[in-house]
This record gives sequence, structure tokens and C-alpha cells, in this order.
Amino acid sequence: MPSPTDRRLALQKRALSSIAALPAAVRELGEAFRDAGHELALVGGPVRDAFLEAVSHDLDFATSAHPEQTATLLDAWADSSWDVGKEFGTVGARRGDLVVEVTTYRTEAYEIGSRKPAVEYGDTLEGDLSRRDFTVNAMAVRLPEMTFVDPHDGLGALADRVLRTPGTAVRSFDDDPLRIMRAARFAAQLGFSVDPDAVRAMREMAPRLEIVSAERVRAELERLLISPQPRRGLELMVETGVADVVLPELSRLRETVDEHRRHKDVYEHTLTVLDQAVALETGPDGPVPAPDLVLRLAAVMHDVGKPATRRFEPGGGVSFHHHEVVGAKLTSKRLKALRFDKQTIKDVSRLVELHLRFHGYGGGSWTDSAVRRYVTDAGPLLERLHRLTRADCTTRNRRKAARLSAAYDDLEERIARLREEEELAKIRPDLDGRQIMEILDLAPGPAVGEAYQYLLDLRMEQGPLGEDAAREALLAWWNARP
Repeated sequence: MPSPTDRRLALQKRALSSIAALPAAVRELGEAFRDAGHELALVGGPVRDAFLEAVSHDLDFATSAHPEQTATLLDAWADSSWDVGKEFGTVGARRGDLVVEVTTYRTEAYEIGSRKPAVEYGDTLEGDLSRRDFTVNAMAVRLPEMTFVDPHDGLGALADRVLRTPGTAVRSFDDDPLRIMRAARFAAQLGFSVDPDAVRAMREMAPRLEIVSAERVRAELERLLISPQPRRGLELMVETGVADVVLPELSRLRETVDEHRRHKDVYEHTLTVLDQAVALETGPDGPVPAPDLVLRLAAVMHDVGKPATRRFEPGGGVSFHHHEVVGAKLTSKRLKALRFDKQTIKDVSRLVELHLRFHGYGGGSWTDSAVRRYVTDAGPLLERLHRLTRADCTTRNRRKAARLSAAYDDLEERIARLREEEELAKIRPDLDGRQIMEILDLAPGPAVGEAYQYLLDLRMEQGPLGEDAAREALLAWWNARP
């Protein structure tokens, strides 16, 4: 293993190369601020990523200029500019493909009972950096001189792959409780460990997250879940009690640990399902491009109905009857509380509800009608359901795992064959609403809907009938009605 000094030197070489490759327009921007009597520095994530050889598409800057002065300078430099939020002292701009945000030196703190941080402008770059979340994000490059500024040894933390706060973690998290979530997010995103002082502060101050708006918490949770190692962040949230506040359904899975080993550890199973679902995501041209937030949320939530449905049966067995239905309701409720968008809530809840459907497939005993219904019920979520169902197999019994995999291979082959034969994704009755009204001499109304549903059910059961056979079946059904 390279020594800390060697790792530091390697990081510095990477950063020098990355920073030297910054567009000339960045240096021009620094010169414009300097000529106007203001300081400007590249800060935060872009500096950190330069050391890690990662690409930052948007660049963040800190300045001594106030927002009105910043706006004037950006208007002269950029193709367009906009007010990101004067209450936060930030102005955004675009020049060609380069997008920048420039923020006045500042400090932030939450007032008692407030869900929004109070912002005060600062005077120095060092003061601004001292109030940032972690030392790896408290490094800067002064422009246009390209001078590296690292008052809290963020470079050392990068070399050690650890998250530390510039001051005490308690003070940092008290100033902005959302940093508690950011610790978990960066652990997942960067693969770093978290300093013991910060872990203790997370445990102590987790309840402070209740004063942060649900939208801000959700944004951090989303970033965590689409990170390269989401399991790492979720485990940290659960271990520190943060999940008790943000995602209590995940924490409660530990309640199902059975000391008599009558069933598997649902919490560990869930984390393994998440890992396996991530591994089943596809490249950008595949059906489920990575990272897929909906699939990952469904993996995390798929068994949250088990604690409420666990029953110890006579003879020593354990059941979780209808946990998928209960879990879908709990999922919908939690995602609404976190202010997820309606489509995400609908899709994730539906996947949770459907995740057990395959287990009735058995040895391929489903009829073509049952396969059609499986596809139709999944709708546009089918490819995600394929992956969630496969990921849900965590048994260590190789023979059982091989049997389940083969059964799902068979189901997917049948779906492909039926889709090719019948254009399954476009299933419609053989007669449309207009034809139904003509044949039965009906005006628009509920009876037309009933007839349409009858023909759709018939189509699902028997496959394509053709218009003549569908007409005969429709008339027979209509004449048989009371």
C-alpha cells in the first residue's frame, strides 16, 4: 500500500493536471473579478473532483463580491446569467457549454424552529471554507493566480479517504442538520469512511433532521441512492439512527431478526437485493440504464411490509402473508412524506406490490393468459420488475437459486415469444369502442365500457380472435346479460 505521503503526491499531480485543463474562460472570469477589486475562487466539489480525476460539468465559485456586483460582472462575461437565489447570494451563468455558479462568501445557520437556514455574508475565503460540510469540500483554488488553498487539510482527508468536518462535527451539524444526510451520501458517492467524531455527532443529532424541509432531505436521499455504493450510505443511516427519522421503514426491518433462525434476516436480505439490483442495471442503451432511482428505491422498499405481517405459525413456520400489499401502501406513504414526484411514487409502489407475482409461476405452469396479465399489470415497469424479481433471490442454496433463475429465464422467453406473436405491449380488444356502439346500437355510456372490458378480458384469455369472432362473442355476451 502506498504511504500517506505518496498518496498525497499522487493526488496533487492529478489535481495539477485537471486544474491546468480548466477552460481559458475560467481564468478570464477570475481576471474580471480581480480587475473589479474582488476575490474569486473555485471551491468545493470541483476542486475535490480534480484530485480524484472526476469530471465536474458545473463549476462552483466563491467571491467577496455581493450578488449585485457578481451579476454585473457575469452579465459582461457570459452569454446568459440568472438569479439562482438571492437569499443564498448565488448567481448562475452560462458561456458556451460552461455553466458556473458564483456565491458570495457566507455563513449559514438554522434558527430554532426554522426549516430554512439563515444566510449571512462573510468577509474571507478562509472563513467561507471553515463553514463548509467536510474538509474534502473545503479546498479552493484562487483565481486567476491558480493558488491552492487548504486551511483544513482536505487533501490529507482525501488521501486517507475519510470524511471529516472542518470544526467539530456537532457544531457543523448544528449549523446545518442536512450535513448529517450529506455524510451518508458522500460515503456512498465517494466510498469514503466517516470520521468517528462525525459518526458520534450523527447519532446524537439525527433528530435535528426533523427541522429540515422534506424536499432537501429527499434530494440528498436521491443522490445517495444513485451513488456507486448506495448500500454503504444506507447502512450508515441505519447504524446512526438517521434512518429512524428519514426512512424508518428500513430501520424497522431489523425488528424481524429471528434469534431462532426460522427465517432470513430481512434487513440484510434487503441490502443484498439492492446490491444485486444495481448489478442488473444496464448501460445507457439498455432497458434500465444505470443508475435507476426507481429500481433502487423498489429494492430498498420491497419487503417493508414484513414487520407488520410476520406471523409465527403452528409447527414453527413463519409467514408474511400479503406483505407486498402492505409494503406498497407503506412505500407510497413514505415517498409522499418525502415529497417524491407522483410518477416515482406510483412506479415504486407498483413494483413493491408486484415483486412476489413471479413466485406463482412455479415450473412454468402459467397459461398464456397468465403471462399476458403479468406483462399487462407490469406495463412500462416490466424490465424493472424482471430485475427486481431476479435480485430478490438471495438464497445460498445453489440448487434453489439455479431453479429460480431457470424459471425466470423460461418466463422471459415466453414473454418474448408472445410479444413477437401478438405485439403484447399493444394489447387491445379486437373491436374498439366505436365498433361496439355500432354492433350493440348503444350510445356512449357505462355499458360500452363493460363491453370493452369483456372483450379485453377475452383477448387476454384467448389471444387474438379477429373481428368476426369477436363480434359473435360480443353479441352472445350481450344477449346473455340479464
